[in-house]
Amino acid sequence: MSKSSKGRSDEALTQFVGLTGASTKDAKKFLDKYKRLDLAVDAFFDDPNAMASVRRQPDTPAPSTSKLNTLFDKYKDPEGSDITINGTIQMCEDLEVDPEDVVLLAIAYELKSPRMGEWNKKGWVEGWKRIGCDNVVDMKIALTRLRNQLGSEYKYFQKVYGHTFDFARSEGARSLGLETAQAYWSLLLPYGLEQGALSHVAAPRDDDDDDDDDEDVEMDTSEEGWKSEYTDWWFEFLNEKGGKGVSKDTWSMFLDFVRTADAKFEKYDPEAAWPSTIDDFVDWAKIRLQS
Repeated sequence: MSKSSKGRSDEALTQFVGLTGASTKDAKKFLDKYKRLDLAVDAFFDDPNAMASVRRQPDTPAPSTSKLNTLFDKYKDPEGSDITINGTIQMCEDLEVDPEDVVLLAIAYELKSPRMGEWNKKGWVEGWKRIGCDNVVDMKIALTRLRNQLGSEYKYFQKVYGHTFDFARSEGARSLGLETAQAYWSLLLPYGLEQGALSHVAAPRDDDDDDDDDEDVEMDTSEEGWKSEYTDWWFEFLNEKGGKGVSKDTWSMFLDFVRTADAKFEKYDPEAAWPSTIDDFVDWAKIRLQS
Protein backbone atom coordinates (compact mmCIF):
# COMPACT_ATOMS: atom_id res chain seq x y z
CA MET A 1 0.00 0.00 0.00
CA SER A 2 1.37 3.42 -0.96
CA LYS A 3 1.85 6.12 1.67
CA SER A 4 -0.99 8.18 0.17
CA SER A 5 -3.36 5.18 0.18
CA LYS A 6 -2.42 4.34 3.77
CA GLY A 7 -3.04 7.96 4.75
CA ARG A 8 -6.52 7.88 3.22
CA SER A 9 -7.20 4.55 4.93
CA ASP A 10 -6.14 5.90 8.33
CA GLU A 11 -8.26 9.02 7.83
CA ALA A 12 -11.32 6.91 6.97
CA LEU A 13 -10.67 4.77 10.03
CA THR A 14 -10.52 7.84 12.27
CA GLN A 15 -13.70 9.29 10.76
CA PHE A 16 -15.56 6.00 11.13
CA VAL A 17 -14.63 5.71 14.82
CA GLY A 18 -15.60 9.35 15.40
CA LEU A 19 -18.98 8.99 13.72
CA THR A 20 -19.99 5.66 15.25
CA GLY A 21 -18.11 5.30 18.52
CA ALA A 22 -17.01 1.84 17.34
CA SER A 23 -13.69 0.22 18.21
CA THR A 24 -10.83 0.45 15.72
CA LYS A 25 -11.17 -3.30 15.12
CA ASP A 26 -14.86 -3.00 14.17
CA ALA A 27 -14.17 0.10 12.09
CA LYS A 28 -11.54 -1.76 10.06
CA LYS A 29 -13.89 -4.72 9.58
CA PHE A 30 -16.68 -2.56 8.13
CA LEU A 31 -14.35 -0.45 5.99
CA ASP A 32 -12.64 -3.55 4.58
CA LYS A 33 -16.01 -5.01 3.66
CA TYR A 34 -17.75 -1.93 2.23
CA LYS A 35 -14.70 0.00 0.96
CA ARG A 36 -16.43 3.41 1.15
CA LEU A 37 -16.82 5.36 4.39
CA ASP A 38 -20.47 6.33 3.81
CA LEU A 39 -21.52 2.76 2.95
CA ALA A 40 -19.60 1.36 5.91
CA VAL A 41 -21.19 3.83 8.37
CA ASP A 42 -24.69 3.11 7.02
CA ALA A 43 -24.09 -0.64 7.34
CA PHE A 44 -22.84 -0.21 10.91
CA PHE A 45 -25.95 1.68 12.02
CA ASP A 46 -28.15 -0.89 10.27
CA ASP A 47 -26.48 -3.72 12.23
CA PRO A 48 -28.07 -4.03 15.72
CA ASN A 49 -25.28 -6.31 16.92
CA ALA A 50 -22.65 -3.76 15.95
CA MET A 51 -24.58 -0.95 17.62
CA ALA A 52 -24.93 -2.97 20.80
CA SER A 53 -21.20 -3.58 20.92
CA VAL A 54 -20.30 0.11 21.02
CA ARG A 55 -18.50 0.88 24.24
CA ARG A 56 -16.09 3.59 25.33
CA GLN A 57 -12.54 2.30 25.17
CA PRO A 58 -10.75 1.68 28.50
CA ASP A 59 -8.01 4.20 27.69
CA THR A 60 -10.51 6.95 26.91
CA PRO A 61 -10.79 9.44 29.78
CA ALA A 62 -14.18 9.62 31.46
CA PRO A 63 -16.15 12.80 30.68
CA SER A 64 -15.16 15.67 32.96
CA THR A 65 -17.82 16.90 35.39
CA SER A 66 -16.05 20.25 35.67
CA LYS A 67 -16.06 20.74 31.89
CA LEU A 68 -19.77 19.91 31.76
CA ASN A 69 -20.47 22.32 34.63
CA THR A 70 -18.61 25.05 32.75
CA LEU A 71 -20.63 24.43 29.61
CA PHE A 72 -23.85 24.38 31.60
CA ASP A 73 -22.97 27.73 33.20
CA LYS A 74 -22.30 29.16 29.74
CA TYR A 75 -25.87 28.42 28.65
CA LYS A 76 -27.63 28.87 31.99
CA ASP A 77 -30.13 31.67 32.52
CA PRO A 78 -28.16 34.34 34.44
CA GLU A 79 -31.19 34.95 36.65
CA GLY A 80 -32.03 31.30 37.31
CA SER A 81 -30.54 27.89 37.96
CA ASP A 82 -31.49 26.16 34.69
CA ILE A 83 -30.82 26.51 30.98
CA THR A 84 -33.89 28.07 29.37
CA ILE A 85 -34.93 29.15 25.86
CA ASN A 86 -32.13 31.63 25.19
CA GLY A 87 -29.49 29.19 26.40
CA THR A 88 -31.04 26.42 24.33
CA ILE A 89 -30.80 28.57 21.21
CA GLN A 90 -27.13 29.31 21.96
CA MET A 91 -26.47 25.60 22.54
CA CYS A 92 -28.06 24.73 19.19
CA GLU A 93 -25.91 27.34 17.45
CA ASP A 94 -22.76 25.89 19.01
CA LEU A 95 -23.80 22.34 18.08
CA GLU A 96 -24.78 23.52 14.59
CA VAL A 97 -28.19 21.91 14.85
CA ASP A 98 -31.62 23.32 14.04
CA PRO A 99 -33.74 23.76 17.20
CA GLU A 100 -36.49 21.84 15.38
CA ASP A 101 -34.25 18.91 14.43
CA VAL A 102 -35.75 15.62 15.64
CA VAL A 103 -32.44 14.66 17.27
CA LEU A 104 -33.07 17.25 20.00
CA LEU A 105 -35.93 15.06 21.23
CA ALA A 106 -33.36 12.29 21.71
CA ILE A 107 -31.14 14.74 23.61
CA ALA A 108 -34.14 15.80 25.70
CA TYR A 109 -34.70 12.13 26.59
CA GLU A 110 -31.03 11.47 27.37
CA LEU A 111 -30.66 14.62 29.50
CA LYS A 112 -34.11 14.19 31.10
CA SER A 113 -35.24 17.66 30.06
CA PRO A 114 -38.40 18.40 32.08
CA ARG A 115 -39.94 20.76 29.55
CA MET A 116 -39.33 22.15 26.09
CA GLY A 117 -36.28 24.42 26.11
CA GLU A 118 -35.37 23.68 29.74
CA TRP A 119 -32.41 21.70 31.10
CA ASN A 120 -31.39 21.29 34.73
CA LYS A 121 -27.79 20.75 35.84
CA LYS A 122 -28.28 17.21 37.20
CA GLY A 123 -29.84 15.95 33.96
CA TRP A 124 -27.28 17.85 31.87
CA VAL A 125 -24.20 16.47 33.63
CA GLU A 126 -25.44 12.90 34.12
CA GLY A 127 -26.91 12.73 30.63
CA TRP A 128 -23.83 13.90 28.75
CA LYS A 129 -21.64 11.64 30.90
CA ARG A 130 -23.78 8.63 29.93
CA ILE A 131 -23.48 9.63 26.27
CA GLY A 132 -19.73 10.07 26.75
CA CYS A 133 -19.21 13.77 26.02
CA ASP A 134 -17.83 16.78 27.83
CA ASN A 135 -17.16 19.19 24.94
CA VAL A 136 -18.96 20.61 21.92
CA VAL A 137 -16.90 18.66 19.36
CA ASP A 138 -17.80 15.29 20.91
CA MET A 139 -21.39 16.41 21.35
CA LYS A 140 -21.66 17.08 17.60
CA ILE A 141 -20.43 13.55 16.92
CA ALA A 142 -22.91 12.17 19.46
CA LEU A 143 -25.79 13.92 17.67
CA THR A 144 -25.01 11.95 14.51
CA ARG A 145 -24.93 8.72 16.48
CA LEU A 146 -28.20 9.43 18.31
CA ARG A 147 -29.93 10.59 15.14
CA ASN A 148 -29.09 7.28 13.47
CA GLN A 149 -30.10 5.29 16.54
CA LEU A 150 -33.44 7.11 16.70
CA GLY A 151 -34.10 6.32 13.05
CA SER A 152 -33.05 2.68 13.11
CA GLU A 153 -34.01 1.24 16.51
CA TYR A 154 -37.68 0.94 17.44
CA LYS A 155 -36.99 0.39 21.16
CA TYR A 156 -34.97 3.61 21.33
CA PHE A 157 -37.53 5.48 19.22
CA GLN A 158 -40.23 4.27 21.61
CA LYS A 159 -38.35 5.63 24.64
CA VAL A 160 -37.82 9.04 23.04
CA TYR A 161 -41.44 9.11 21.86
CA GLY A 162 -42.70 8.29 25.37
CA HIS A 163 -40.58 10.98 26.99
CA THR A 164 -41.79 13.52 24.45
CA PHE A 165 -45.34 13.36 25.84
CA ASP A 166 -44.23 14.39 29.33
CA PHE A 167 -41.66 16.82 27.97
CA ALA A 168 -44.11 18.63 25.68
CA ARG A 169 -47.24 18.96 27.82
CA SER A 170 -47.93 22.03 29.90
CA GLU A 171 -46.97 21.85 33.56
CA GLY A 172 -49.77 20.22 35.56
CA ALA A 173 -51.70 19.12 32.44
CA ARG A 174 -52.77 15.48 32.08
CA SER A 175 -53.12 15.59 28.30
CA LEU A 176 -51.17 17.06 25.42
CA GLY A 177 -52.73 19.98 23.54
CA LEU A 178 -53.98 18.96 20.09
CA GLU A 179 -51.78 21.42 18.18
CA THR A 180 -48.76 20.47 20.25
CA ALA A 181 -49.36 16.75 19.75
CA GLN A 182 -49.67 17.23 15.99
CA ALA A 183 -46.46 19.27 15.89
CA TYR A 184 -44.48 16.50 17.60
CA TRP A 185 -46.14 13.76 15.56
CA SER A 186 -45.16 15.72 12.44
CA LEU A 187 -41.57 15.70 13.64
CA LEU A 188 -41.31 12.11 14.85
CA LEU A 189 -43.54 9.97 12.63
CA PRO A 190 -42.10 10.86 9.19
CA TYR A 191 -38.57 10.32 10.50
CA GLY A 192 -39.38 6.95 12.02
CA LEU A 193 -41.22 5.80 8.91
CA GLU A 194 -38.56 6.99 6.48
CA GLN A 195 -35.58 5.69 8.45
CA GLY A 196 -37.06 2.32 9.40
CA ALA A 197 -37.70 2.51 13.14
CA LEU A 198 -41.44 2.37 12.42
CA SER A 199 -41.27 -0.24 9.67
CA HIS A 200 -44.46 -2.25 9.38
CA VAL A 201 -44.81 -5.35 11.55
CA ALA A 202 -47.62 -7.87 11.61
CA ALA A 203 -50.16 -7.36 14.36
CA PRO A 204 -49.42 -9.73 17.29
CA ARG A 205 -51.37 -12.99 17.46
CA ASP A 206 -53.59 -13.67 20.45
CA ASP A 207 -51.00 -16.07 21.92
CA ASP A 208 -48.39 -13.29 21.74
CA ASP A 209 -50.36 -10.82 23.85
CA ASP A 210 -48.43 -11.61 27.02
CA ASP A 211 -45.05 -11.22 25.35
CA ASP A 212 -43.85 -7.68 25.92
CA ASP A 213 -40.43 -8.30 24.37
CA ASP A 214 -40.38 -6.73 20.92
CA GLU A 215 -36.77 -7.61 20.18
CA ASP A 216 -37.54 -10.69 18.06
CA VAL A 217 -40.40 -9.18 16.01
CA GLU A 218 -39.57 -9.26 12.32
CA MET A 219 -40.58 -6.58 9.85
CA ASP A 220 -43.41 -7.66 7.57
CA THR A 221 -42.55 -6.84 3.96
CA SER A 222 -45.39 -8.96 2.56
CA GLU A 223 -48.08 -6.35 3.12
CA GLU A 224 -48.29 -2.60 2.89
CA GLY A 225 -48.58 -0.72 6.15
CA TRP A 226 -49.14 2.86 7.31
CA LYS A 227 -48.82 5.41 4.50
CA SER A 228 -47.43 8.89 5.01
CA GLU A 229 -50.74 10.47 3.98
CA TYR A 230 -52.48 8.60 6.80
CA THR A 231 -50.71 10.88 9.24
CA ASP A 232 -52.47 13.82 7.58
CA TRP A 233 -55.74 11.88 7.74
CA TRP A 234 -55.19 11.34 11.46
CA PHE A 235 -54.74 15.07 11.98
CA GLU A 236 -57.80 15.85 9.87
CA PHE A 237 -59.86 13.35 11.85
CA LEU A 238 -58.74 14.77 15.21
CA ASN A 239 -59.51 18.32 14.10
CA GLU A 240 -62.98 17.28 12.92
CA LYS A 241 -63.60 15.35 16.12
CA GLY A 242 -62.58 18.28 18.29
CA GLY A 243 -61.62 17.88 21.90
CA LYS A 244 -59.10 19.61 24.09
CA GLY A 245 -56.15 17.27 23.83
CA VAL A 246 -54.53 13.87 23.44
CA SER A 247 -54.40 11.51 26.42
CA LYS A 248 -51.24 9.63 27.34
CA ASP A 249 -53.00 6.35 26.53
CA THR A 250 -53.85 7.51 23.01
CA TRP A 251 -50.37 8.97 22.50
CA SER A 252 -48.64 5.77 23.62
CA MET A 253 -50.83 3.25 21.78
CA PHE A 254 -50.90 5.26 18.57
CA LEU A 255 -47.26 4.27 17.99
CA ASP A 256 -48.15 0.55 18.06
CA PHE A 257 -51.12 1.27 15.82
CA VAL A 258 -48.91 2.96 13.21
CA ARG A 259 -46.53 0.00 13.17
CA THR A 260 -49.16 -2.73 12.94
CA ALA A 261 -51.95 -1.19 10.82
CA ASP A 262 -52.25 -2.58 7.29
CA ALA A 263 -52.86 -0.14 4.47
CA LYS A 264 -56.60 -0.87 4.27
CA PHE A 265 -57.14 -1.35 8.02
CA GLU A 266 -58.68 -4.75 7.25
CA LYS A 267 -56.75 -6.55 10.00
CA TYR A 268 -57.54 -4.01 12.70
CA ASP A 269 -59.16 -5.72 15.69
CA PRO A 270 -61.83 -3.46 17.23
CA GLU A 271 -62.13 -5.89 20.15
CA ALA A 272 -58.52 -5.28 21.17
CA ALA A 273 -57.74 -2.74 23.88
CA TRP A 274 -57.29 0.24 21.56
CA PRO A 275 -58.39 3.70 22.74
CA SER A 276 -61.81 4.66 21.40
CA THR A 277 -60.24 7.53 19.45
CA ILE A 278 -58.27 5.04 17.37
CA ASP A 279 -61.36 2.84 16.92
CA ASP A 280 -63.27 5.85 15.59
CA PHE A 281 -60.40 6.84 13.30
CA VAL A 282 -60.31 3.38 11.71
CA ASP A 283 -64.06 3.60 10.93
CA TRP A 284 -63.51 7.11 9.52
CA ALA A 285 -60.51 6.02 7.43
CA LYS A 286 -62.29 2.98 5.99
CA ILE A 287 -65.12 5.19 4.74
CA ARG A 288 -62.57 7.54 3.19
CA LEU A 289 -60.79 4.65 1.48
CA GLN A 290 -64.08 3.45 -0.03
CA SER A 291 -64.78 6.89 -1.44
